[in-house]
Amino acid sequence: MIKTSALRFGVAALALASAVATAGAADKPLAGTTLTIASQNDQFAAVIAKLAPQFEEKTGATVKVDILDYGSLLTKTQADFVGHTKSYDLITMDIVWAGQYAENGYTVDLTELMKRDAAELQLDDIYPATIQYIGQYNGKQVAFPFAGYAAVMAYRKDLLDAAGIKVPETAEDFVDAAIKLTDPSKKIYGFVANGQKGAAVAQDWLQYNAQLGGSVLDANGKPALNSDANVASLKIYKELFDKAAPPGAVDYDWGGREESFRQGLVALMETWSVGAPGYYDPAMSKIVDSVGITYTPVGKGLPLKYGLGGWGMAINADLDKEKQEAAWSFIKWLVSPEVQKEMNMNGAGSYIRKSTLADPELNAKYPFLPVIAKSFENADGDYRPRIPQYPEIQDLLGTAVNAVLVGNTDPKAALDEAQAQAEKLF
Repeated sequence: MIKTSALRFGVAALALASAVATAGAADKPLAGTTLTIASQNDQFAAVIAKLAPQFEEKTGATVKVDILDYGSLLTKTQADFVGHTKSYDLITMDIVWAGQYAENGYTVDLTELMKRDAAELQLDDIYPATIQYIGQYNGKQVAFPFAGYAAVMAYRKDLLDAAGIKVPETAEDFVDAAIKLTDPSKKIYGFVANGQKGAAVAQDWLQYNAQLGGSVLDANGKPALNSDANVASLKIYKELFDKAAPPGAVDYDWGGREESFRQGLVALMETWSVGAPGYYDPAMSKIVDSVGITYTPVGKGLPLKYGLGGWGMAINADLDKEKQEAAWSFIKWLVSPEVQKEMNMNGAGSYIRKSTLADPELNAKYPFLPVIAKSFENADGDYRPRIPQYPEIQDLLGTAVNAVLVGNTDPKAALDEAQAQAEKLF
């Protein structure tokens, strides 16, 4: 009798352990899986790393975030794709890499997964422009947007008020105000932008160029770097650097530009909305009580289109189907309304959802969110053309524009040379 009872107890205990294990597997469907992300070192990177343990608690998957600068991210992920080494499962993809990713088949086409999980993704709550531009190219969805940025103008309300100058509404107003507000004797400068050779100056100039009616490509999709409109806008960019920028701005990248504004040296700056939370943070900003955020001003008579940038999360095409599904589960978690709100409460400055931008708690913390919302509704994500040749064009412009700023050449000669080299890419 004792032996029989013990045997029954042992069988019951074994069954209970098996049930617990089965329940645990169901609760943690990705237990034993590791997902490695190659992430740009924008504000969202540290926040994703901070929140990733929540995904592990929910699914059992371990998430590792490798945070890289822009150049290293591009170099290391390209090597991973070309070498098929599968060092990274998920890759943060800049909006301008979409053409290159699509043409080379680097990442999984998410189109069918998005259709399958449309209800879970709540696609109606996501701004169409972010889906269209951040990851979609020639019918392929090579990444899913998780961090949309609006091009905005940051300004010092106190300096404008003291000078009796209205917030610029046109590009022409912007140039006039920047020059008038510059007073080197007080260490106040009207304008700052990236001047550093390479991607930094190319990307900033292209924003101003679009607002002044310029374009990198012509109506047939061929390079038009030396068009009359582009030459004219580069002359204006040069004038702003000569007459309104802080000393040394020709060497600024995004960090130098942002820091000069946060430290109170600059009255007007066009920037990405992702940097705006920092202006309201007293731990890093001296202008908390005087900063304003508004739309980027376009030239008189031009359509009100606002620059769109940002990042999508892409899945390495070399992964097997099981790993792809695990990576897709992470993307769905990352872009969920709950996680998007928590990311932005933590300062990620990364928006794709209408509900996030309308959230009362976020709006109380960041009063500029309506500007981002309107910008997303009138977005231009192609002023930096998302074609496969874009990285090379960016390099050409990064050299040409910087050469003009440092005084080595005039705008037409610099863009003529860039145009000659760009034509070889097509």
